[in-house]
Amino acid sequence: MFAVLKTGGKQYKVQSGDMLRVERIAASAGETVQFNEVLMLGGDNPQVGAPMIEDAGVQAEVVDQIKGEKVIHFVKRRRKHSSKRTKGHRQKLTLVKITDILASGAGKSGVAAAIGTGSVSAAAVAAITGKSVDAAPAKKAKAAKPAKAAKPAKEAEAPKAEKPAAKPAKAKKAAATDGDDLSTISGVGPVIVGKLHAEGITTFAQIAAWTDADVEAIEEKLSFKGRVGREEWIKQAKELAKG
Repeated sequence: MFAVLKTGGKQYKVQSGDMLRVERIAASAGETVQFNEVLMLGGDNPQVGAPMIEDAGVQAEVVDQIKGEKVIHFVKRRRKHSSKRTKGHRQKLTLVKITDILASGAGKSGVAAAIGTGSVSAAAVAAITGKSVDAAPAKKAKAAKPAKAAKPAKEAEAPKAEKPAAKPAKAKKAAATDGDDLSTISGVGPVIVGKLHAEGITTFAQIAAWTDADVEAIEEKLSFKGRVGREEWIKQAKELAKG
């Protein structure tokens, strides 16, 4: 008689006396465990589960907790910034010896079910062992915090004082003089006009009346030596004074 059992996500065809390596189960060497996920029973009266055969089981003795062969995982990336990585792995296994195949009565045999060392849900344990397992008690719900008291409505704000009337724009400073527009003389810009006004020169007639001594003095004082004669300010001023 043989059986096809399922454990650790894999299926195995076994018969009494077989040595089998399965995904690690939670049991010590010498203990007897029972595999309750039986897919098929063969022999004189073969049975096929849908998907499991109810109340069937395969009992085995745990021989040892072992590790599988080392598997090398090597990754290399051939790029501009190449990299390579080597990792080794040995799968944890359990060596068991099949002792008995039960076509029925597995639920009353009293042998502990073979359960893997990974996390198993309560529903999965119940399906394997046929016994319900109480779920972990739910966490106590946190007491709801009392709602914060609504803030009192703000008192009506006092009407804001009206902004003072805009100050009247300052009247532009009156022109320094009521004289002639000296900037009409070629070579006399706003800066030079300001300097001439500072010296009290505001009319064409004043410039037209300059003597050589006056020209030398004004050029020395205002730092534009030779400019008056080069640009013929006096000649221009005489013509502009005539109108």
